Amino acid sequence: MLWGVILAIAAATFCQRASFLLLPERVRLPEFLKRALRYVPAAVLTAIWVPELMLRKGVLSLVPGNERLLAGAVAIAVAWRFRVAFGTILAGLLALHVFDWMF
Repeated sequence: MLWGVILAIAAATFCQRASFLLLPERVRLPEFLKRALRYVPAAVLTAIWVPELMLRKGVLSLVPGNERLLAGAVAIAVAWRFRVAFGTILAGLLALHVFDWMF
């Protein structure tokens, strides 16, 4: 049963991804879908890192002492202000170490 579910999910994923490459050229995506697809990478990346910021020692923590959340806020501010990926990473890591030392 488990292998059947895994194979079914794999087949569905393959068909979804292959459809963009294998569909005839006359089949066009609607404009609203093209606009929505531009936001998929940002949404996926956010879905990956937001839970990590909210956890402190494996428990959901939104208190001011959560060093990951504070470092994430610093990284977001640097990304928003300067729009430099390396600077964002550097500022986030530096802030994480400073906040970890403080708390």
